[in-house]
Amino acid sequence: MSDNLFDLLTAGISDPEAVAIETQAGERIRYGDLIARSGRMANALAAFGVQPGDRVAVQVEKSVQAIILYLATLRAGAVFLPLNTGYTPAEIGYFLGDAEPRVFVCDPARQEALRGPTEAAGARMVTLDAEGRGSLTDAADAAPEAFATVARDSDDLAALLYTSGTTGRSKGAMLTHGNLVSNAQVLREAWRFTAQDVLIHALPIFHTHGLFVATNVVLFSGASMIFLPKFDVDRIFEGMARATVLMGVPTFYVRLLQDDMLNAETTANMRLFVSGSAPLLAETHREWQARTGHAILERYGMTETNMNASNPYDGERIAGTVGLPLPGTEIVVTDPETGAELPRGEIGMIEVRGPNVFKGYWRMPEKTAAELRDNGFFITGDLGKFDERGYLHIVGRGKDLIITGGYNVYPKEIETEIDALPGVVESAVIGLPHRDFGEGVTAVVVPTGSPALTEADVLAPLEGRLAKFKQPKRVLFMDELPRNTMGKVQKNLLRDRFAGLYD
Repeated sequence: MSDNLFDLLTAGISDPEAVAIETQAGERIRYGDLIARSGRMANALAAFGVQPGDRVAVQVEKSVQAIILYLATLRAGAVFLPLNTGYTPAEIGYFLGDAEPRVFVCDPARQEALRGPTEAAGARMVTLDAEGRGSLTDAADAAPEAFATVARDSDDLAALLYTSGTTGRSKGAMLTHGNLVSNAQVLREAWRFTAQDVLIHALPIFHTHGLFVATNVVLFSGASMIFLPKFDVDRIFEGMARATVLMGVPTFYVRLLQDDMLNAETTANMRLFVSGSAPLLAETHREWQARTGHAILERYGMTETNMNASNPYDGERIAGTVGLPLPGTEIVVTDPETGAELPRGEIGMIEVRGPNVFKGYWRMPEKTAAELRDNGFFITGDLGKFDERGYLHIVGRGKDLIITGGYNVYPKEIETEIDALPGVVESAVIGLPHRDFGEGVTAVVVPTGSPALTEADVLAPLEGRLAKFKQPKRVLFMDELPRNTMGKVQKNLLRDRFAGLYD
């Protein structure tokens, strides 16, 4: 047997008749069905010209068929490239041009808008809608289900996920079969997943959290998932009556806390609530435990590494920390200038080493060399410290990355768009504390005064240029931006000045 994730996954399936996925509409997809349908899909991809190592780019709504496409891509030995459904055609053009996929799968409703970027990248366009229909499904339905899964080594690429770059240019993180398999197996054990578990899956699947954490852990456990198209409070409460686990971003828990239905009785069947992708406020942690009797388990991960640390399943889950390094993963806190390891209690740069750490950045050898040390440690860009019990605290970021609703946003990209607008001298984009989203994207603009600018004047042009989650929630105006003696904008002063904006 090869190290292909699909081979290792299917080798552990003890009951092909067990339900893997249950949809909102009541459809029940068994493990045997997943194998058969992924075989048909893999044959369809091969017929489209996909060969081992080729990229398959995907911008589609969440559906069971999209999960099958992910599995089929791996079976075919290709590289899965999921793209946020909020990305505009201009943004998609960059990703397709950089990754050069053999096939681009998109929603039929966006086919015409995306035709230009697809053709420019030399990709073949096929379609898949939110109901699982489209030219891709048509081709798969006509294909045989028998497919010889392509052998892959653990070091071969399985996925390419784009993350923010320090200059605003997104970087493609290369994740291997070994990265994904090792992390799924570690999390299965750390969070005590078994075939009896039922996960409420309300996360997007173009993101590490929803695809590689939630989906992979469930499938490697032989468990099942209640597959929701999106977060829906009523559906979550309905699912908790028979589910055992919920994975979410802090926004999920904030919104559930706003509902009077949340109490110890409605969560009695649940054994685990996991939060990640953005910092969970200690206040949210405490309020959740008081209302339900459950302590949310917060963990720490990133696109380049999958999951690195987790509060313990058995043991104290401490609000404001991301817990202990996962088995097999090493985490050190170092001096940002020298790289020397710091003692507990001191704040420094978080570095990570383990089988979960990515292979490098796609076609960016210099960037890879700058962030992946020769000894295998990845320099995360996050600042943190270990306390006396060995729990890791994230205290900030060495870069100005904003995490809003679990999505990474790099300010430079937004500033470039705003600075190009008539009437703008310059801008600074910052993240401010936001109860619902973790951080709210906020633009501080210095206007020329002619023409006179309003908040709407800045926001309107961004709607067609940037994904919704990148667009500022507020635009503030100042006569000048604060700067240090070297002329660098002091964003920390802006964050301090406007800290209570979303209270």
